[in-house]
Amino acid sequence: MISKSESTGFVAAFPNGCSKLPSGKFATWNAGSCCGGARDQDVDDLGFVRKIISNVNGQLNIDRNRVYATGMSNGAMMAYRLACEMPGTFAAIAAVASTDNTVRCEPRTPVAILHIHAHNDDRVQFDGGAGKKFGDTSKVTDFTAVPATVAKWVVQNSCKPTPQRVLTTPGATCDRNAPCQGHTSVQLCVTETGGYSWPSGRKARGDEPTSQAISANDVMWTFFIAASDARGAGR
Repeated sequence: MISKSESTGFVAAFPNGCSKLPSGKFATWNAGSCCGGARDQDVDDLGFVRKIISNVNGQLNIDRNRVYATGMSNGAMMAYRLACEMPGTFAAIAAVASTDNTVRCEPRTPVAILHIHAHNDDRVQFDGGAGKKFGDTSKVTDFTAVPATVAKWVVQNSCKPTPQRVLTTPGATCDRNAPCQGHTSVQLCVTETGGYSWPSGRKARGDEPTSQAISANDVMWTFFIAASDARGAGR
Protein backbone atom coordinates (compact mmCIF):
# COMPACT_ATOMS: atom_id res chain seq x y z
CA MET A 1 0.00 0.00 0.00
CA ILE A 2 2.89 2.38 0.65
CA SER A 3 4.28 1.94 -2.86
CA LYS A 4 0.79 2.42 -4.34
CA SER A 5 0.17 5.56 -2.31
CA GLU A 6 3.52 7.00 -3.38
CA SER A 7 2.85 6.31 -7.06
CA THR A 8 -0.67 7.77 -7.07
CA GLY A 9 -0.48 10.42 -4.35
CA PHE A 10 -3.14 9.27 -1.89
CA VAL A 11 -2.70 9.49 1.87
CA ALA A 12 -2.39 6.09 3.57
CA ALA A 13 -2.93 5.64 7.31
CA PHE A 14 -2.16 2.35 9.06
CA PRO A 15 -3.92 2.12 12.44
CA ASN A 16 -3.34 -0.83 14.71
CA GLY A 17 -6.04 -2.73 16.56
CA CYS A 18 -6.18 -3.62 20.25
CA SER A 19 -3.34 -5.77 21.59
CA LYS A 20 -2.40 -7.02 25.05
CA LEU A 21 1.26 -6.98 24.08
CA PRO A 22 3.57 -3.94 24.39
CA SER A 23 4.78 -4.64 20.86
CA GLY A 24 1.24 -4.26 19.49
CA LYS A 25 1.41 -7.65 17.79
CA PHE A 26 -1.58 -9.98 17.48
CA ALA A 27 -3.92 -7.00 17.60
CA THR A 28 -7.64 -7.36 16.85
CA TRP A 29 -10.53 -5.13 15.85
CA ASN A 30 -14.01 -5.13 17.31
CA ALA A 31 -15.70 -6.02 14.05
CA GLY A 32 -18.97 -7.36 15.40
CA SER A 33 -18.80 -11.10 16.01
CA CYS A 34 -15.03 -11.08 15.38
CA CYS A 35 -12.43 -11.05 16.87
CA GLY A 36 -10.74 -11.97 20.13
CA GLY A 37 -9.92 -9.39 22.77
CA ALA A 38 -11.32 -6.34 20.97
CA ARG A 39 -14.67 -8.05 20.53
CA ASP A 40 -14.76 -9.51 24.03
CA GLN A 41 -13.92 -6.13 25.62
CA ASP A 42 -16.28 -4.25 23.29
CA VAL A 43 -13.48 -1.84 22.36
CA ASP A 44 -14.70 1.49 20.94
CA ASP A 45 -13.06 1.12 17.55
CA LEU A 46 -15.61 3.40 15.89
CA GLY A 47 -14.53 6.20 18.19
CA PHE A 48 -10.90 5.37 17.46
CA VAL A 49 -11.44 5.58 13.69
CA ARG A 50 -13.29 8.89 14.02
CA LYS A 51 -10.30 10.26 15.94
CA ILE A 52 -7.88 8.99 13.28
CA ILE A 53 -9.80 10.76 10.52
CA SER A 54 -10.00 13.94 12.57
CA ASN A 55 -6.26 13.89 13.24
CA VAL A 56 -5.32 13.18 9.62
CA ASN A 57 -7.67 15.90 8.42
CA GLY A 58 -5.98 18.34 10.81
CA GLN A 59 -2.50 17.44 9.57
CA LEU A 60 -3.05 17.07 5.82
CA ASN A 61 -5.26 18.49 3.11
CA ILE A 62 -7.56 15.52 2.48
CA ASP A 63 -10.77 15.33 0.49
CA ARG A 64 -13.46 14.19 2.93
CA ASN A 65 -15.50 12.87 -0.01
CA ARG A 66 -12.67 10.48 -0.89
CA VAL A 67 -12.09 8.57 2.32
CA TYR A 68 -11.85 4.78 2.06
CA ALA A 69 -11.31 1.83 4.37
CA THR A 70 -9.56 -1.42 3.59
CA GLY A 71 -7.93 -4.30 5.36
CA MET A 72 -7.31 -8.01 5.36
CA SER A 73 -9.08 -10.62 7.47
CA ASN A 74 -10.19 -9.03 10.77
CA GLY A 75 -9.10 -5.63 9.47
CA ALA A 76 -11.41 -6.06 6.48
CA MET A 77 -14.21 -7.13 8.80
CA MET A 78 -13.71 -3.83 10.59
CA ALA A 79 -14.02 -2.09 7.20
CA TYR A 80 -17.41 -3.77 6.80
CA ARG A 81 -18.44 -2.46 10.21
CA LEU A 82 -17.39 1.04 9.16
CA ALA A 83 -19.56 0.70 6.03
CA CYS A 84 -22.47 -0.31 8.24
CA GLU A 85 -22.08 2.28 11.00
CA MET A 86 -20.16 5.18 9.39
CA PRO A 87 -21.54 5.19 5.83
CA GLY A 88 -21.45 8.97 5.43
CA THR A 89 -17.73 8.97 6.20
CA PHE A 90 -16.48 6.34 3.75
CA ALA A 91 -17.12 6.53 0.01
CA ALA A 92 -16.09 2.89 -0.42
CA ILE A 93 -14.49 -0.04 1.37
CA ALA A 94 -12.43 -2.97 0.13
CA ALA A 95 -12.22 -6.27 2.00
CA VAL A 96 -9.52 -8.88 1.37
CA ALA A 97 -9.71 -12.45 2.73
CA SER A 98 -12.67 -11.55 4.91
CA THR A 99 -16.44 -11.63 5.29
CA ASP A 100 -19.06 -9.33 6.77
CA ASN A 101 -19.54 -10.51 10.33
CA THR A 102 -21.24 -7.41 11.70
CA VAL A 103 -23.88 -7.92 14.37
CA ARG A 104 -26.12 -5.11 13.14
CA CYS A 105 -26.00 -3.25 9.88
CA GLU A 106 -28.50 -0.55 8.95
CA PRO A 107 -26.53 2.12 7.08
CA ARG A 108 -28.39 5.36 6.36
CA THR A 109 -26.67 5.72 3.00
CA PRO A 110 -25.19 3.18 0.54
CA VAL A 111 -21.46 2.47 0.40
CA ALA A 112 -19.54 1.03 -2.56
CA ILE A 113 -18.22 -2.44 -1.68
CA LEU A 114 -15.27 -4.35 -3.17
CA HIS A 115 -14.57 -7.86 -1.93
CA ILE A 116 -11.42 -9.80 -2.92
CA HIS A 117 -11.07 -13.45 -1.92
CA ALA A 118 -9.20 -16.60 -2.90
CA HIS A 119 -11.48 -19.52 -3.60
CA ASN A 120 -9.06 -21.83 -1.78
CA ASP A 121 -8.69 -19.69 1.37
CA ASP A 122 -8.21 -22.24 4.15
CA ARG A 123 -8.78 -19.83 7.05
CA VAL A 124 -11.62 -17.45 6.19
CA GLN A 125 -13.23 -20.02 3.95
CA PHE A 126 -15.05 -18.90 0.81
CA ASP A 127 -18.13 -20.97 1.64
CA GLY A 128 -18.16 -19.98 5.30
CA GLY A 129 -16.73 -21.17 8.57
CA ALA A 130 -13.26 -20.90 10.10
CA GLY A 131 -10.50 -23.07 8.72
CA LYS A 132 -8.65 -25.47 10.99
CA LYS A 133 -5.46 -23.40 10.80
CA PHE A 134 -7.07 -20.77 13.02
CA GLY A 135 -6.81 -23.21 15.92
CA ASP A 136 -9.09 -22.07 18.74
CA THR A 137 -12.16 -20.87 16.81
CA SER A 138 -13.58 -19.25 19.97
CA LYS A 139 -11.08 -16.46 19.34
CA VAL A 140 -12.56 -15.82 15.89
CA THR A 141 -16.09 -16.72 14.75
CA ASP A 142 -18.06 -18.86 12.34
CA PHE A 143 -17.41 -16.68 9.30
CA THR A 144 -20.24 -15.76 6.94
CA ALA A 145 -19.83 -17.20 3.44
CA VAL A 146 -18.48 -14.80 0.82
CA PRO A 147 -21.50 -15.21 -1.53
CA ALA A 148 -23.81 -14.42 1.41
CA THR A 149 -21.77 -11.32 2.26
CA VAL A 150 -21.96 -10.05 -1.31
CA ALA A 151 -25.69 -10.86 -1.58
CA LYS A 152 -26.33 -8.92 1.62
CA TRP A 153 -24.74 -5.77 0.21
CA VAL A 154 -26.45 -6.15 -3.15
CA VAL A 155 -29.75 -5.95 -1.27
CA GLN A 156 -28.45 -3.32 1.17
CA ASN A 157 -27.44 -1.00 -1.68
CA SER A 158 -30.54 -1.80 -3.78
CA CYS A 159 -28.36 -3.00 -6.65
CA LYS A 160 -29.34 -4.60 -9.91
CA PRO A 161 -29.52 -8.28 -8.85
CA THR A 162 -27.68 -9.83 -11.80
CA PRO A 163 -23.90 -9.25 -11.75
CA GLN A 164 -21.87 -8.46 -14.84
CA ARG A 165 -18.43 -9.94 -15.51
CA VAL A 166 -16.03 -6.97 -15.59
CA LEU A 167 -12.69 -8.80 -15.49
CA THR A 168 -11.51 -12.17 -16.73
CA THR A 169 -7.83 -12.99 -16.50
CA PRO A 170 -5.99 -16.29 -16.01
CA GLY A 171 -6.57 -17.26 -12.39
CA ALA A 172 -9.12 -14.59 -11.47
CA THR A 173 -12.50 -13.05 -12.28
CA CYS A 174 -14.40 -9.95 -11.09
CA ASP A 175 -18.19 -9.56 -11.14
CA ARG A 176 -20.00 -6.30 -10.43
CA ASN A 177 -23.55 -5.49 -9.41
CA ALA A 178 -24.53 -2.06 -10.68
CA PRO A 179 -26.21 0.32 -10.80
CA CYS A 180 -26.99 0.57 -7.12
CA GLN A 181 -28.58 3.25 -4.98
CA GLY A 182 -26.46 6.35 -4.53
CA HIS A 183 -24.39 5.58 -7.66
CA THR A 184 -22.57 2.82 -5.77
CA SER A 185 -21.66 -0.71 -6.85
CA VAL A 186 -20.82 -4.07 -5.28
CA GLN A 187 -17.92 -5.98 -6.82
CA LEU A 188 -16.51 -9.42 -6.07
CA CYS A 189 -13.08 -10.50 -7.32
CA VAL A 190 -12.13 -14.15 -6.84
CA THR A 191 -8.70 -15.69 -7.39
CA GLU A 192 -8.39 -19.42 -7.94
CA THR A 193 -5.32 -19.72 -5.73
CA GLY A 194 -3.47 -17.68 -3.12
CA GLY A 195 -5.18 -18.94 0.00
CA TYR A 196 -5.25 -16.58 2.95
CA SER A 197 -3.16 -13.75 1.49
CA TRP A 198 -3.13 -10.39 -0.32
CA PRO A 199 -3.14 -10.88 -4.12
CA SER A 200 0.20 -9.80 -5.62
CA GLY A 201 1.55 -9.22 -2.13
CA ARG A 202 5.12 -10.26 -1.47
CA LYS A 203 4.39 -11.99 1.84
CA ALA A 204 2.89 -15.47 1.65
CA ARG A 205 0.87 -16.71 4.62
CA GLY A 206 1.29 -20.42 5.23
CA ASP A 207 2.35 -22.80 2.48
CA GLU A 208 0.29 -21.20 -0.27
CA PRO A 209 2.08 -18.60 -2.44
CA THR A 210 0.19 -15.38 -3.10
CA SER A 211 -1.90 -15.17 -6.25
CA GLN A 212 -0.36 -13.03 -8.98
CA ALA A 213 -3.49 -13.13 -11.13
CA ILE A 214 -4.54 -9.66 -9.99
CA SER A 215 -3.07 -6.93 -7.81
CA ALA A 216 -5.35 -6.15 -4.87
CA ASN A 217 -3.77 -2.69 -4.67
CA ASP A 218 -4.46 -1.87 -8.33
CA VAL A 219 -8.00 -3.30 -8.41
CA MET A 220 -8.81 -1.52 -5.18
CA TRP A 221 -7.53 1.90 -6.20
CA THR A 222 -9.35 1.71 -9.56
CA PHE A 223 -12.55 0.79 -7.70
CA PHE A 224 -12.13 3.59 -5.16
CA ILE A 225 -11.59 6.25 -7.80
CA ALA A 226 -14.59 5.06 -9.81
CA ALA A 227 -16.74 5.00 -6.67
CA SER A 228 -15.89 8.59 -5.77
CA ASP A 229 -16.33 9.80 -9.35
CA ALA A 230 -19.76 8.18 -9.53
CA ARG A 231 -20.69 9.58 -6.13
CA GLY A 232 -19.64 13.07 -7.21
CA ALA A 233 -21.52 12.84 -10.49
CA GLY A 234 -24.69 11.98 -8.60
CA ARG A 235 -24.60 14.99 -6.32
